[in-house]
Amino acid sequence: MSLYFIALLPPQKIQDYANEVKQYFADKYDSKHAQKSPPHITLQPPFEWDSDKLTNLEVCLDNFANAQDSIPIILDGYNAFVPHVIYIDVIQTPELMNLQTYLMAYLENHLGIVDKIGKIRSFTPHMTVAFKDLKRSKFKAAWMEFENQELHFEFNAGKLTLLKHENKKWNITKEFEFVS
Repeated sequence: MSLYFIALLPPQKIQDYANEVKQYFADKYDSKHAQKSPPHITLQPPFEWDSDKLTNLEVCLDNFANAQDSIPIILDGYNAFVPHVIYIDVIQTPELMNLQTYLMAYLENHLGIVDKIGKIRSFTPHMTVAFKDLKRSKFKAAWMEFENQELHFEFNAGKLTLLKHENKKWNITKEFEFVS
């Protein structure tokens, strides 16, 4: 069994920006954990899947993606899950919220993949720049620095990305293009 998750990745220009912010957190606040994955918006949190059945998962994601249109994504400012996580805020557009709900139901119905926490907690789309190893003592200073920083990006998300946990980091396994 391997760990996978499904996400939307922004265009390279935005990934580069987010990676610079992650590096800043690593250098100034000793928070490096966010660097273990590319900048992303998680749609399906990590789940275990038998690598021998990877084709089944890929076919399912391909079928799902082939029924989707690209959706607008708006990144606007920073936000936090106190006391350890700082993230680039993602606006909860109806298109994004519907895509995530539909994907979760699709995976549950077709493959039995269930996010138990997601069933009781609402989806808060975000792009993490510091978490887990951001100590409480450094969180307050970091949040004071980033709380009012301006940031605004808009893009159309046109594909899902499947990531796999390997060698203590998350790597892109495959991308699934939307129909348009």
